[in-house]
Amino acid sequence: ADRQPEFTQIDIEASFIERNDIITLVEGLLASMFKSGTGRDIPLPFPIMTYQEAMDRYGSDKPDTRYGNEIVDMADVFASSGFKIFRSTIEGGGVVRSINVKGFAGITTGQMIRLNEIATQAGMKVKQLAFIKVERDANGVLEYKSPLWKFFSPEEQQALIAKLKVEENDLIFFYAGTWQEACDILGRVRVEIANMTELTKGSTAFNFLWVVDFPLLAHDAETQSWVAVHHPFTRPKTEDIPLMEAGEYGKVRAEAYDVVLNGYELGGGSIRIHEKDLQAKMFSVLGVNEEEQAHKFGHLLDAFRFGAPPHGGLALGLDRVAMLVSGEDSIREVIAFPKNNKGADLMTDSPTAIDFKTLREIYIQSTFKEKSSPVPAEQVSK
Repeated sequence: ADRQPEFTQIDIEASFIERNDIITLVEGLLASMFKSGTGRDIPLPFPIMTYQEAMDRYGSDKPDTRYGNEIVDMADVFASSGFKIFRSTIEGGGVVRSINVKGFAGITTGQMIRLNEIATQAGMKVKQLAFIKVERDANGVLEYKSPLWKFFSPEEQQALIAKLKVEENDLIFFYAGTWQEACDILGRVRVEIANMTELTKGSTAFNFLWVVDFPLLAHDAETQSWVAVHHPFTRPKTEDIPLMEAGEYGKVRAEAYDVVLNGYELGGGSIRIHEKDLQAKMFSVLGVNEEEQAHKFGHLLDAFRFGAPPHGGLALGLDRVAMLVSGEDSIREVIAFPKNNKGADLMTDSPTAIDFKTLREIYIQSTFKEKSSPVPAEQVSK
């Protein structure tokens, strides 16, 4: 609902600038835009949250902070648990995380099926999410309905209740696996639950947020190589450059930042590398050897060798900003000629076929060949 093949950007690029300069500039710009469009004053400055905190708490690098249902780390509760799955996951370097959804124990079968579908799409390797329903039985006794409950010691049960502030009619979901899996799965489940329970229905809140300190690099398991999370020109944080030199690439943070509103990324940017040696090091980490660097990026490295100013920027998605200012749920409502899910504009019939004569006049030759229609069965039989 918030993406289109074509979009308009407000692109900011500046020299002799630092992250806080960009933040101050963009906050003023957005506050002015939303004031003009809604008549409301936007409180400044926006809160700032690290990527690590956003993922730990919300399972998303563009969290909607208008509602809770935050993800909670349960390692201290289950590190020595008699429940082998949880204990072995933690011992193996994984995590056990949970979400306590207040008042959602009455979840329907259809809703539960939908949440498991979402979790599977996000990478869940088991058939269904582990859960505990907290409800009273026919005699009014509070029950913790789950196959898991009997595997927890009384101490673990009490610790879980205290940590998650468990009450009657709560529904608790668990996931045990890698940190990334837990973030992806529980983050998606959290958003879907908010939709199911209409937690933001009628909300007029504008919860702006900066997410900063993204990872600089990510490891591609398929190719067994390192790739740039944003792009290969993003600057590592100065204090993390020694980690990069030591080969601890997964720990290096970037001078990258996104501005977020109510679960939507409004824009993102970074401070760029401006030193030749650091840029060459970044290329080498990405598997680009010296010969390739000279051939593909020699012009850039030469410019850095002669001296380039510190520089950086950010790009805002104007269409997405317009959608949120207007209170719309779909970006299609604020674009003059929106495309459908096939990238086609139905109003102007674009893209469309162009005849040979028109192409010849502008010296363009098309190599596209139309697929021949299948021969009807009755003609084959003849």
